[in-house]
Amino acid sequence: MNSRNLTLLTDLYELTMMQGYFETQENDTVVFDVFFRENPNKGGYSVMAGLEQVIEYVKNLNFSYEDVDYLRGLGIFSEDFLQYLSGFHFSGNIYAIPEGTVIFPKEPLLKVVAPIMEAQLVETAILNIINHQSLIATKASRVVYAAEGNGIMEFGLRRAQGPDAGLYGARAAIIGGCVGTSNVLAGQIFDVPVMGTHAHSWIMSFKDEYTAFKEYARLYPDACTLLVDTYDTLKSGVPNAIRVFQEMRAEGIRPKSYGIRLDSGDLAYLSKKARKMLDEAGFTDAVIAASNDLDELLIHDLKVQGAAITSWGVGTNLITSKDCPSFGGVYKLAAIQNANGQFIPKIKISENTEKITNPGNKTIFRVYDKESGKMRADLICFADETFDESEDLLLFDPNATWKKTHLQGGTYTLREILQPIFINGECKYQSPSVKEIAAYCRKEKATLWDETMRLFNPHKVYVDLSQKLYDTKTALLNEMSKSNEA
Repeated sequence: MNSRNLTLLTDLYELTMMQGYFETQENDTVVFDVFFRENPNKGGYSVMAGLEQVIEYVKNLNFSYEDVDYLRGLGIFSEDFLQYLSGFHFSGNIYAIPEGTVIFPKEPLLKVVAPIMEAQLVETAILNIINHQSLIATKASRVVYAAEGNGIMEFGLRRAQGPDAGLYGARAAIIGGCVGTSNVLAGQIFDVPVMGTHAHSWIMSFKDEYTAFKEYARLYPDACTLLVDTYDTLKSGVPNAIRVFQEMRAEGIRPKSYGIRLDSGDLAYLSKKARKMLDEAGFTDAVIAASNDLDELLIHDLKVQGAAITSWGVGTNLITSKDCPSFGGVYKLAAIQNANGQFIPKIKISENTEKITNPGNKTIFRVYDKESGKMRADLICFADETFDESEDLLLFDPNATWKKTHLQGGTYTLREILQPIFINGECKYQSPSVKEIAAYCRKEKATLWDETMRLFNPHKVYVDLSQKLYDTKTALLNEMSKSNEA
């Protein structure tokens, strides 16, 4: 991404709207929110990812001579507007939830406060980046949860939808909890562990399976994981692996890690049989890794069946989030600044109540139980609202207002989770390393109740509105209803 100018990574209508604003002299400062409406896979939470790439994109926003010439060639843009684009730079503010944070539907993940021409331009690329990485980080987190503490290796590069999806998908998978990736370029760029064993072709290229295993062990004695299902897993693969491990032990070689990998067949049955064979041979610490179209549901089922697998390589279903291939993030206008500097709330109406937006210039406070440190709810409010933790706090479901929770002062804590990223066009935020983001994500997930983490029918974390925001939203809805009647 650093080597490419992504300024034209936008939908055409962003540019045509920009020209419309330019020609009509309408360039008021506005607020746009990025949010999503449903957690992927009907999960209880999602994971924020992609902010570092958004920052790189915004920092490098500029229309090159080639860009302007291309747009001129489309024959739909005026010379005055093209001249404006030639000197374009982002001058607004961006606030965002840091990467690795657990997130929930309806709350602003990222907020752009900028002249409308600038805010309009960045919509497409921001959604492209945030939607993809948040989707894969969320999928990875679910897979990691299903593995119950076993390591998950991201093995999806060859099945990803192109190089960028493979590269940034690997980044997001590490954030979501994977212990490493097979993607060497991702390892180099993001300084994350790279992992892998060998293919069936390695076995097939030698005169026999034993020789292939022995040569691999000679080359990589410290990390010797042997793929045992090329010919016959239990009659050939595992016995030959055990023979090689015995020879290594006899030669005084003590690998840092060693074991076998299963890539086909009934993984539960084969892993249990293989475990028994390895243990009887004295290799009780040998790892049994598995791959073969795994996802969180299959891993969960294999765990239930008592599979003796302690390491999992997950590829296609993770890197593509195959069963839920889109995140669904949207970018909606929430407020327009008037001549007095006040933000006038704006609302989008829909017959589908899920698509009605929350108006105004907002922020989010995360509410925690003070004693346990667990999350109680997220509270969306206007950016200038303040709360006192020593006072009682009333939370209510904005869609079912009779559902109320009364938190006594002193029993809860608040944390504002939208952080300033750009102020007046200048970046104020230093992105942590991917490893640091992954560690932060683990801490974030520790604040969720077990009922929210589960794969099936998870408990919903409430995203509530402050009384002031709820009243403003209600008033706007009533006002729109009256105007439609008129």
